[in-house]
Amino acid sequence: MKTGLLLIDVQLDYFPGGRMALDGAIDAVSAAARLLAAFREVDWPVCHIQHISSRAGATFFLPGTSGIDIHPAVKPNENEPIIEKHFPNSFRETELMKHLRSNQIERLVICGMMTNMCIDATVRAAYDQGFDCMVAHDACAARSLEFSGRGVQAGDVHAAFLAALQGIYARVLSVDEICSMLP
Repeated sequence: MKTGLLLIDVQLDYFPGGRMALDGAIDAVSAAARLLAAFREVDWPVCHIQHISSRAGATFFLPGTSGIDIHPAVKPNENEPIIEKHFPNSFRETELMKHLRSNQIERLVICGMMTNMCIDATVRAAYDQGFDCMVAHDACAARSLEFSGRGVQAGDVHAAFLAALQGIYARVLSVDEICSMLP
């Protein structure tokens, strides 16, 4: 089964000094860089997803700002496609499905940001399209949320969303576990 790596929204606005800094972003990009290096070493397909906001009133990933730039630790090579998106689901109104099908990719290893938004939406969509999915949990990051007056810490948000994906939608593994499966 041909496997490809999707790096979703590993962009500067999610890092310290950005417009939507996430808890754990530095650790996540470090893990994502290790995963990317492993895929490059075995010459397996890699695809970068870049969110550029088109929604009125958006406060981050604004066109023309440095916040949309992909983090230098996972900078795409010239032969790695960058697919632009405008919605949390990386398949919605993008060329992602066409790219994956044309390259006969059936299994996706997914990492990036935010666990509770674009990772969740993309994994569920990929599963619904018949892809076998793995999520590199330590190469993802989230942020604290609030619901009904109750604060939910970033680590709990991250864990809850991964727990919901685990089993049905994806195998949730560490970067080390995924790298150990590569040839």
